[in-house]
Amino acid sequence: MIPLKDDNPTNSKPIVSYSIIGFCVVIFLAQLGLSQEELRDFTYSYGLIPSVLMGIDQLPNDLFKISPVGTIFTSMFMHGGWMHLIGNMLYLWIFADNIEDDLGTLNFVIFYFVSGVGAAMSQVFMDVNSQIPMIGASGAIGGVLGAYLINYPNARVLVLIPFGFFSQLIKIRALYVLGFWFILQFINSFLSSSSGGGVAYAAHIGGFITGLVLILFFNRKTKKKVYKRKAKKINKGPWEQ
Repeated sequence: MIPLKDDNPTNSKPIVSYSIIGFCVVIFLAQLGLSQEELRDFTYSYGLIPSVLMGIDQLPNDLFKISPVGTIFTSMFMHGGWMHLIGNMLYLWIFADNIEDDLGTLNFVIFYFVSGVGAAMSQVFMDVNSQIPMIGASGAIGGVLGAYLINYPNARVLVLIPFGFFSQLIKIRALYVLGFWFILQFINSFLSSSSGGGVAYAAHIGGFITGLVLILFFNRKTKKKVYKRKAKKINKGPWEQ
């Protein structure tokens, strides 16, 4: 199930969301210009390494570029391949604009990075001794998905469902699309734990749950603003941007 578009218009341009996408793309393109050795050093220097963050291990001096706490944030803009980047940016493009519209620029920045921290720490606590760098925006984006599920469960999402050589385009409620995504993370986390998979599913789950909790707080803080915006959206036709 691949989401392509939602029918949820916004009242403002999602500047922060577009900026995050832009930064991720630029950094990934810069990574492509590195040699294998340079890319490895770059990943160890700016990726989040649980054992280093927790003070169990220490990076060699030539790899120590920023504080371990700083890598929580730098790691959110790094990706391990084209599919990793495209998948993350697609979800961010579809779902983040409405959450930024609800919260406003500053609150969305806070929301996004706190969700990313919650995601990162969820993965860290799964294995504090891990020396494998963690990179990617998936955890923070998981927080956006959790927020979208709370605020717009009935929004319609156009999804592509592949059936072998055939594919089907259908509109499904966000509740089912994002609920399916969340359940899939749990299933994959159990499968990967036994097969040694390299995807940080605990970060996806932790980010999603962090977003669920955070949006309840931010909704109370921006309650009148959110309701006014929803009222305007109802007056617009679906798919109008």
